[in-house]
Amino acid sequence: MRTAIMTGVALAAVTIGGCASYTKGMEQPAPSNRIAVAMLRMADGKAVGRATAREVTGGLRITIDAMGLAAGTHGAHIHTAGRCDGPDFMTAGGHWNPAGTQHGSMNPAGPHEGDLPNIIIGTDGRGTLGVTIPTGTLAGLLDADGGAMVIHAAADDMMTDPSGKSGARIACGVFSAN
Repeated sequence: MRTAIMTGVALAAVTIGGCASYTKGMEQPAPSNRIAVAMLRMADGKAVGRATAREVTGGLRITIDAMGLAAGTHGAHIHTAGRCDGPDFMTAGGHWNPAGTQHGSMNPAGPHEGDLPNIIIGTDGRGTLGVTIPTGTLAGLLDADGGAMVIHAAADDMMTDPSGKSGARIACGVFSAN
C-alpha cells in the first residue's frame, strides 16, 4: 500500500512538473499595483459613487460603487475620452473600443472593451458592479486622452450598436491614475 501511495505521489509530481514546463513562457504578466479611479458625479456636481480600474491576472478589473441614483437597471460603459462636461457628458466620447467591434455582449460582432454589464440600483439608491475586461489594460484606458466611466439612464440591451439603447448619460467620472 505504501509503495502504491509513493508511486502516486511521484506520478503527481512528474505530472505537475510537466505542466509547469509546458506553460513556461505563456504565463500572464504579473498585475501591477497601479489603479485608476473615477469619481462619479451627476451634471449638477452631486457625487454618486466611484469606479476603480485595476490590472489583475487576466485583464482589467472594473468595480463600480454607486449611491444616490434612481432605482432600476442602468447601462454602465467606459468611454474613450477623459472628459465629463455637463449637462450631457457627451465630451466623454463613444465607448472604449480599440478593436473596432460592435456594441454588446449578445451582438455577434461585439462586444468592445467599454461594454460592461448593467448596474442594478436598489430602492436605497445603491448598487455595485464588478467585472474583468480580458483584453483591457491601464495603459489602454489611460491613453493620451484618458477614459471615463458613464452611467446611463436606462438598461443596456447588450446588443444594439452603438450604445445598447441605454439612454441619456446621467453620471460621469474621469479615470485618473492613483
